Amino acid sequence: MRLKQLLRILLCWLLAPALAATAATPPADSAALYKARLDSVNASFHYRTGRVELGDKLGTLTVPKGMRFLDAQQSRTVLVKLWGNPEAAAEGVEGMLFPADKGPVDDNGWAFVVSYEAMGYVKDDDAEDINYDELLSDMQAEIRESNPDRKAAGYPTRELLGWAVPPHYDKEAHALHWAKKIQFEDNSNPTLNYDVRLLGRKGVLSLNAVADPMQLALVQAQIPAVIEGTDFAQGSRYIDFDADVDEVAAYSLGGLVAGKVLAKVGFFALIAKFGKVIVLLLAKGWKLLILAAAGGIQALRRFFGGRSAAVATEPAAEVLPATDENPTAEV
Repeated sequence: MRLKQLLRILLCWLLAPALAATAATPPADSAALYKARLDSVNASFHYRTGRVELGDKLGTLTVPKGMRFLDAQQSRTVLVKLWGNPEAAAEGVEGMLFPADKGPVDDNGWAFVVSYEAMGYVKDDDAEDINYDELLSDMQAEIRESNPDRKAAGYPTRELLGWAVPPHYDKEAHALHWAKKIQFEDNSNPTLNYDVRLLGRKGVLSLNAVADPMQLALVQAQIPAVIEGTDFAQGSRYIDFDADVDEVAAYSLGGLVAGKVLAKVGFFALIAKFGKVIVLLLAKGWKLLILAAAGGIQALRRFFGGRSAAVATEPAAEVLPATDENPTAEV
């Protein structure tokens, strides 16, 4: 027993200088390294401006001034791998619209998620009859009931705090608008989801702005240009509906707001990107220090308490530049 104790003391004495040197050696410049890695991710994506084709002859989107378009494949990378949403959230996504001066992992970044659901012709004759306050209560109850399943799957629970903008329907443009404030358990600040549904002959085009509630004015300022620049192809417009041959959707406008059909795109997490992206990008051995610099104790809590903890011990992923052979930034 005495010999073992002596060996332990000797081992500690021998290792003490090395341990002290390691603890005293900071990263070369943690803030600069953090920014460089995020800039590398942002620069790895390829965007488009001008006129963009949507789906298989579904329609077109003219990218508004000050915005840029990310294609479907790269958008799925952003939504799932960078922002930490379930893979089902990226189903049917046609692309994303980002501000020209913001990328997927920028502070204060936001985006429109463009997706399509071929659900049939949605009747709008109940637009004036829906009790949206009652609908909100139903949605809040359903979300609370779904939280145990989300938790079991490794995703943060969520709470629908209320309307940021109450639902309203533009009958002339066949566009349904509403905005929700959502609280995710792994983030101290709520997230804004501003939804616009453009009705077509055989389905609905979704423009879902994912942002911070403080950016509501920025989102609203872009919505008119986004709607004006979005066109269904001839024969696929709402006015092209033929009752003799076309399928009518199972839900009307109220169902769209409640997310009965578009449940998979009903709530996008934006803030989840910090806590997953940082873990994936930072050099192994300095993750916690740079996380602390980026977000303090709250970031550390999200790191240990969220889905990101599963990759805490993995080596940092290399960011591949976007090329014709590799158009998606894999991280």
